[in-house]
Amino acid sequence: MALKLSVTPGIHKMASFPGHQPRSHRVSMASTIHLGAEKVKRPFAPPREVTSQVTHPLPPEKREIFTSLNGWAEENILPLLKPVEKCWQPSDFLPDPASEGFEEEVSDLRKRAKELPDDYFVVLVGDMITEEALPTYQTMLNTLDGVRDVTGASLTPWAIWTRAWTAEENRHGDLLNKYLYLSGRVDMRQIEKTIQYLIGSGMDPRTDNNPYLGFIYTSFQERATFISHGNTARLAKENGDLKLAQVCGIIAADEKRHETAYTKIAEKLFEIDPDGTVLALADMMRKKISMPAHLMYDGTDDNLFENFSSVAQRLGVYTAKDYADILEFLVARWEVEKLTGLSGEGRKAQDYVCNLPPRIRRLDERAQARAKQVSPMPFSWVYGREVMT
Repeated sequence: MALKLSVTPGIHKMASFPGHQPRSHRVSMASTIHLGAEKVKRPFAPPREVTSQVTHPLPPEKREIFTSLNGWAEENILPLLKPVEKCWQPSDFLPDPASEGFEEEVSDLRKRAKELPDDYFVVLVGDMITEEALPTYQTMLNTLDGVRDVTGASLTPWAIWTRAWTAEENRHGDLLNKYLYLSGRVDMRQIEKTIQYLIGSGMDPRTDNNPYLGFIYTSFQERATFISHGNTARLAKENGDLKLAQVCGIIAADEKRHETAYTKIAEKLFEIDPDGTVLALADMMRKKISMPAHLMYDGTDDNLFENFSSVAQRLGVYTAKDYADILEFLVARWEVEKLTGLSGEGRKAQDYVCNLPPRIRRLDERAQARAKQVSPMPFSWVYGREVMT
């Protein structure tokens, strides 16, 4: 799910994560080239410039921590995956094309969909597009030092988790995509273009090949998607579509299980390397958690992600308050306030993250008070109809 937090609550200059190399090779991508005074979009480039990235800052001794955790991950993380034969599949929740009642089931689905407003479909489509960019997320996990799948079929528990997690997540986009296709309420070609643009653009989570940062990011992100899908389920139920509510709810349940896995990994890192992990948490929060679809583009709207996020905020699907609540939940889950034996930099990081949630809420309240009135915005996903943002 997506929300770009517009406030910048951090004013402390935090120390770099241990092993950070200020002179490390930096790479960046830009979405435009300049020909005279004219800007020309590059094909297959992100819709906006991507932040410069530090690559491979993690020292060897930190990478070895993850090798030493192979046995722990096999015993504690892999069991959170479900056997394929026990997993739900998209066809379990969709009309059966082989049944005699297929056309009637599709007709019923379309009748229910007619009762849902356009703004609901904007957030549902945005969620689906985010899920469909799954190849990017597997790629991101495989940038992380010490846990990447080095062969494409590695038998380390980290590689097995990444592939099986990807396989479980793949069902989410499949299910929502097919539902939306059958609903007749959305412009599938525009949606398909948006998916292709997004996968081609990639993502910039600013995790710097660092598994400490990566697992903090995924802990936050899985909880965000759990909240988002849970809220789309709630809204579907309020609008009388109980079957769609079931669809969104079953996806939310998967996200919750995946959140459990990633938070357990980070919890283990806090146990064995509290100083390094709290510095990583502070680093990630200073950067702000960029949502996976932040480079979303449909071929026309350069601010598509921001507009989608505004609709999600207005409907209460995913909000700035949720962002603060997630951080507060993780700080409590990892018992960050109780960490002891930290370095001076570690104590500063601890203080920063523990005091950050209420500061985010205060700044968001001020921003909301100054915000302009909602305004209509056309979305190509709903045939260019205007939706309040």
